[in-house]
Amino acid sequence: VPGSTDGPAAAPPGLLTARPPGRGHPAGYNPRSIAMLTIDIPGRGTYRLERLVLDVNGTIAEDGDLIAGVRERLTRLQRDLEVLLVTADTHGRQMAIDRELEIEAVRTEFGMPEAWQKAELVRRLGSDATVAIGNGANDTQMLKEAAIGIAVVGPEGASAATLQQADVVTRSIVDALDLLLIPRRLMATLRQ
Repeated sequence: VPGSTDGPAAAPPGLLTARPPGRGHPAGYNPRSIAMLTIDIPGRGTYRLERLVLDVNGTIAEDGDLIAGVRERLTRLQRDLEVLLVTADTHGRQMAIDRELEIEAVRTEFGMPEAWQKAELVRRLGSDATVAIGNGANDTQMLKEAAIGIAVVGPEGASAATLQQADVVTRSIVDALDLLLIPRRLMATLRQ
């Protein structure tokens, strides 16, 4: 699993503080009691995933609107994973998405490299326990950094560089989330 060997880099201002602790989780959520998702993948080892980091625009939203089926799946995944959203808020609709999902997204800092910010978020959260999903060129490093990176070829398409860095490529965000809801699918795809 890729990781930084130079020690933790300084986080851009506001990158990790934009999402207050405990926001966007079900009532009674306690990060110490979260049930992680454990997946044994022959030839790759055992993954103990604690969190899911999702790009927003082009991945879980199309033109600023949440894609059908995402909310229900994320609600189910929150039983086993901490769910975080990271966005530049391209369409200016992130507040509505935050309300709909009851999750406050981490916003990237304008003027700083988005790809670096997303990868740094995964590093600081713990790469070995994070699965990341994205579609754009600015998601490439995030997918590479995560224990498992999933690229989505959705309505906006997907960056060729992102496809090359992903462990798995799916046709839609619904398919990507279903890999985590039905981990045998993920195991079948990644087994060596």
